[in-house]
Amino acid sequence: MPEPLRVLLVDDHAMMRAGFRLILHAEDDIRVVGEASTGAEALAAARDLHPDVVCMDVQMPDMDGLEATRRLVADPEVASAVLIVTTFDRDDYLFAALAAGAAGFLLKNAGPEELVRAVRVTAAGDALLAPEVTRRVIARFAQGAAASGPPALQGGARPSPPVVERASAAPDPERPLVELTDREAEVLRLVAEALSNAEIAQRLFIGEATVKTHVSNVLAKLGARDRVQAVVLAYRHGLA
Repeated sequence: MPEPLRVLLVDDHAMMRAGFRLILHAEDDIRVVGEASTGAEALAAARDLHPDVVCMDVQMPDMDGLEATRRLVADPEVASAVLIVTTFDRDDYLFAALAAGAAGFLLKNAGPEELVRAVRVTAAGDALLAPEVTRRVIARFAQGAAASGPPALQGGARPSPPVVERASAAPDPERPLVELTDREAEVLRLVAEALSNAEIAQRLFIGEATVKTHVSNVLAKLGARDRVQAVVLAYRHGLA
C-alpha cells in the first residue's frame, strides 16, 4: 500500500480545522499530520513535518496565508503543494495566491468531496481552482492583471508580491504555441478546463502516465513553471 498523503491544516479557527480533519481522516489515503493557526506557525510546521499538501487559510493573525504561501514556495527545504482554502471569493486573493505559487484555490463553501479531491489533485502535482472562478481568474490573468499587480486587500494591506526568487517565475508570453503537437495542444485545452490528469486520461482514452508525459512536454516547451502558467499562455494565444 502506498503511503497516505500527508496534510498540514492552517486556519486560525480551531473549529474549521477540526471539520477539515474529520473530512480528510475519513479517507484511507489521506492523513492530517499537523495543524497551525498562523502563517508563521505554518512555516515552522511545514519544515518540520514535510507535508505533501498545506491547506492554507488567507486571513490570519501574525502572517497571512498569502505571505506564508510565498515563503513556503520559495523555501528550498519545503516541497509541499499549497492549497488555499478561503471563505472569500475575491479576485485580489485569487491573483495574489497564483502569484505566490499556490497550486490550488478552493472556497470553504465547497462540499467535503471537493476538499478531498482538491488535496489529491494538488498532491499529484496538478493545479486546481474552484470551478466557479476558474475561467474568470485565468482570463483576467491572461489579460495582464498580474503584470499591473493585484489590488489592495481589505484594510489597505497589500497582498504578497509575486515570487521572484525563481528564474522561471513567469512564462514567456511571446513563446509560440506552435511548438506543441496536436495531442499536446489538446491536453492543454483540457488542463484549461481544470481537469486532472486522471480526468484527461478518461476523456482522451489514454493512460494517465501518457497524460503526465504530455503535460511535462507542454510545460517544457512553453517555459511554464506549472499548469496555471501554461493555461495563462493558452488564454493569451487564444487556445483556450
